[in-house]
Amino acid sequence: MVMGRTSGLTGRLARISNAVCRVLISMDGPADLNPPGRFEARYLAFLETIGNLRPSLHRYCSRMTGSVSDGEDVVQDALFQAYRKLEAFDDQRPLAPWLFRIAHNRCIDFLRRREVREKTEVEAAGSDSLAPVDPPGPALGRAVEHLVLLLPPMERACVLLKDVFDYSLEEVAELVDSTVGGVKGALHRGRSKLASLPGRKTSPRAKSAADERILHLYVDRFNRRDWDGVRELIAADARVQVADRFAGPLATAPYFSNYEQFPFQWRLAVGEVDGEPQVILLRRAGDRWTAHSLVHLDITGDLITRIADYFHAPWVLPSATSVVVVEAS
Repeated sequence: MVMGRTSGLTGRLARISNAVCRVLISMDGPADLNPPGRFEARYLAFLETIGNLRPSLHRYCSRMTGSVSDGEDVVQDALFQAYRKLEAFDDQRPLAPWLFRIAHNRCIDFLRRREVREKTEVEAAGSDSLAPVDPPGPALGRAVEHLVLLLPPMERACVLLKDVFDYSLEEVAELVDSTVGGVKGALHRGRSKLASLPGRKTSPRAKSAADERILHLYVDRFNRRDWDGVRELIAADARVQVADRFAGPLATAPYFSNYEQFPFQWRLAVGEVDGEPQVILLRRAGDRWTAHSLVHLDITGDLITRIADYFHAPWVLPSATSVVVVEAS
């Protein structure tokens, strides 16, 4: 799905792209996408690094935010911020830890805005005095990764960075702006809490009955190519984000017509991704329909206010622990 150029409220949109990675950049002013000299080398290294690092960044941000779609939005925001700071980056430093630190900080900002910090502190903390247990430690199981959402943000970050992504204590301390001693303490508390909660599951973020109804209407009308009917469900000022391709007002975007041009059989279905109701794009493969990508709808009142389409972000759906198609007929 390739979106046309559109002028948005935040200014000009430009794409930086190469064979391995594309990052959406929204600029307030003109952007030179062919910078000369030293910055060009830094820019190419940036593209190569995020091409290799992108799935890991998304996995980290998804576990921090508790949602594969929110995690990808945070990654997009972090990469945009990194690109804006790239000219001042010290070439003697490795890019990957720098990008992880920016992504970590954006996760913390996201959690603060959503007030998840207070909620998870209440759910998970209880007393810091726990009976001795055998902590999970390194090589944290993939299924257990989702339990880190029950930890306070600092413990969550330290457990993920050390036990999942195998950063050293010193590297984790730099990434989360703490000390080695602080990281050790957060790891001990986080690992102990995880080990004391076998079998516990994170609570899915359910939608209201009204939101579920809109999801089903959207899918039904979309599959019938009833674009006028789909637009009736959408606010006049709604925005669309096609990850790694486009972000702007839906009213002036060729979003629906691009779906009609796909050279393969597809349909949408209502489903659940890690327990959260979502729209899932299915592709026909022989006599089977397989889940291909995720479409997230933000709903305010009785109207859709934002569509986030992850067709061009193939790492998003596989990073989920569970994908259930509720309506596949």
